[in-house]
Amino acid sequence: MPEEEEELVELKFRLYDGSDIGPFRYSLASTVAMLKERIVADWPKDKKIAPKAANDVKLINAGKILENNKTVGQCRVPFGNLPKEVITMHVVVQPSLAKAKANREKGG
Repeated sequence: MPEEEEELVELKFRLYDGSDIGPFRYSLASTVAMLKERIVADWPKDKKIAPKAANDVKLINAGKILENNKTVGQCRVPFGNLPKEVITMHVVVQPSLAKAKANREKGG
């Protein structure tokens, strides 16, 4: 028997207006930070709200906000016998408004 090939999961990212980015295939070793970078890079240009950096994005899966240092494998919720299903993660954009406002007040 050959070595078991690396398992990939198919993820799509649901935006605030109901549109999606993806689906894309990811290794279970991919980190949440890597997913956020991809989301920012592929963000549709016609959206009014857009993240400027990966830190402006929060990913939610199964009601939990995913941490940047976690891998896709660590975040995956067991779905029984549905490994081939596309997993939808919700994307929330939260620009760092507090930081920007503080910088303006300081004159920076």
